[in-house]
Amino acid sequence: MPQELIYYIITEASDIIVDEEFKRILPVRSKSELEGLENSILKYGCIEPLILWENILLDGHNRLKILMEHGLPIKTVSLELRSREEALVWLIDFQITRRNLTPMQLSYYRGLHYHTEKKIISNAVGINQFSEVEEHNVPQPPKQSTAARLADHYNVSSMTIKRDAQVATAINTIGETSPETKTDILSGVTHITKKQLKELSSGTAEDVSTVIAEIQDGSFISRKPGGSNAVVSGFGTLNDGNSDDKQDTTDMQPWEIEFGKMTDEFRNELRSHAKTEDTASVRSAFRSYIVMLEELYDRI
Repeated sequence: MPQELIYYIITEASDIIVDEEFKRILPVRSKSELEGLENSILKYGCIEPLILWENILLDGHNRLKILMEHGLPIKTVSLELRSREEALVWLIDFQITRRNLTPMQLSYYRGLHYHTEKKIISNAVGINQFSEVEEHNVPQPPKQSTAARLADHYNVSSMTIKRDAQVATAINTIGETSPETKTDILSGVTHITKKQLKELSSGTAEDVSTVIAEIQDGSFISRKPGGSNAVVSGFGTLNDGNSDDKQDTTDMQPWEIEFGKMTDEFRNELRSHAKTEDTASVRSAFRSYIVMLEELYDRI
């Protein structure tokens, strides 16, 4: 991907464009993380410059807010990218390589990357068919499939990438109706498995609305007579695969319930790699699980 990093300059806040679509896909940082970031900036200054593309902010939304609140200078660097889609791909890649993400966030970003790459290829095909621009200026569609290329890029299987694409579709569809619910799913506040999201990706608008309503009123996860957890929705009952989990949560502490949810998600992630040699993804899943445990430990 052609890009050029220009050495940082001091930029007026009024010249920076905060794109709501780009902002919505970024992970939501906790209150303690934001306080730590603010304290660090006030003590040491803003070491990392904000990253822009055509004055659109790609990285540094939280830093921008803090710098503006305290009237501090805003350092920026600019990327040269060919299109909005390439800017989105850069943003996704940057989040995955830089942050400790949960398995759900990783799945969402990989799926979003897949959809964006497909759009870039579709646009390139149109350019190559109808444009008279010299060939070296025209993006060429890759010979390898999108799923295979991204599988190599992220060191996962092609099937994982295709599943991630369905997960991203479902989460984005939920976000179109309820951005808050989308945020809760990605942050782990709302527990929903990738299998459930995969099934929801092919559901109707009514199915999605029903699930959102159930999530918001607290009835999304219900307990079947046999003791297994299930999702009750407008498009049927989706078992989350944890039929051996028969523990009643009535008398459990909040941290116990949260621990159970994150462990179920971790177990499901490991099962998806159980019959493969994808050790990098297994290590990534373990690392994400450790990070979540540490965050839970800090909150107890």
